[in-house]
Amino acid sequence: MNYRKDAGIAAEELARRHLEAAGLTFVLRNYRCKAGELDLVMIEKRALVLVEVRYRSFSQFGSAAASVDIWKQRKFVTAARHLLLTHAELRRYPARFDVVAVDHCASANRIEWIKGAFMI
Repeated sequence: MNYRKDAGIAAEELARRHLEAAGLTFVLRNYRCKAGELDLVMIEKRALVLVEVRYRSFSQFGSAAASVDIWKQRKFVTAARHLLLTHAELRRYPARFDVVAVDHCASANRIEWIKGAFMI
């Protein structure tokens, strides 16, 4: 059992349920290519929402949201371009990059949804 991997999977599922409860429609999970990975691909009304899910069990190294640095953003954008090259049906939507940060705080999780977290 890999605690870190299991915690990441649980955080992605929590983020997915949170976004679906807000009205988004699930499309894909864990889209991978050489350049990187998209944790969740969702649709909100007429927008393609590409979601990076970040989880932190301890805040001593900063919040989950703060862990999405410029290098992670670049990998995320490159993976998004690959997705759009391979899934023509998604090109009709304008894309938005969101972050769902899950911080574990005293036996509970705090979810922060950052719409339009970064631009390309």
